[in-house]
Amino acid sequence: MDLDIMNMFVIAGGTLAIPILAFFASLYLWPAALIRVYYWYWRRALGLQVRYASQGNYRFCYSCRGKPGNKPSILMLHGFSAHKDMWLSIAKFLPKNLHLICIDMPGHEGTTRTCADDYSIDGQVKRIHQFVESVKLNRKPFHLVGTSMGGHVAGVYAARFSSDVHSLTLICPAGLEYPNESKFVKQLRELEKTQDVYSIPLIPSTPEEMEDMLKLCSYVRFKIPQQILQGLVDVRIPHNDFYRELFLEIVGEKSRHTLQENMHKISVPTQVIWGKQDQVNLPSFFIVFMKFHP
Repeated sequence: MDLDIMNMFVIAGGTLAIPILAFFASLYLWPAALIRVYYWYWRRALGLQVRYASQGNYRFCYSCRGKPGNKPSILMLHGFSAHKDMWLSIAKFLPKNLHLICIDMPGHEGTTRTCADDYSIDGQVKRIHQFVESVKLNRKPFHLVGTSMGGHVAGVYAARFSSDVHSLTLICPAGLEYPNESKFVKQLRELEKTQDVYSIPLIPSTPEEMEDMLKLCSYVRFKIPQQILQGLVDVRIPHNDFYRELFLEIVGEKSRHTLQENMHKISVPTQVIWGKQDQVNLPSFFIVFMKFHP
């Protein structure tokens, strides 16, 4: 009897050890794959499904939950070099009966990658409007949310397609000329002079550069294991040439201040959110915004 109990514990221990060993093997051998599994798991847990919509030869990738109802649908636009899954931490706080759509911005993740014309702010606005029409999201005005580059695009979209938009949320949006330049912007001006596209702080190629980027973009400091940093880099490296092309396009003269140039056209109720410690887009955005919306 004692031997049977001992065998039972050995079998149970072995059964538990297998997934634990598999986890650590994945962490050290395939950290990028583990990160993808993490996003897949949280999408399923939150009830989000990945779908595609086409407009001619162009394909949009997005995740969604719920169906259009009495309340406005929500369309969320992510920032530079991110993807639709960056909104998962927000989606878990939103009521599940709301119709929610998180799209991969032009050229990002599962959405078609084409040419520089689509990467300018004007080009991205046109593509997002194509997506809205392809899924018939504008049958009723929807709530539009954008952060950073996505905030830049969202603001310009609301200015140009006001009949589509019920209300607008801009989270630390880019696209404005600030009264004071951040250290980040000053660094970009130096890069503009040297044309050193391999030193852009938002496009890391090593775990160390990834850690520096996270410090730049996050006020909360936390220690991330080296293998996770490596996994984050491994996921991004195949796309870094695209990120460089996109970055040069959105900070160029054609796109740099497109939001500011269109701010006076925004007529829908607008919520602005920013961090007091933001090192990329300074909170002085509020001063600029109030000039157009007192």
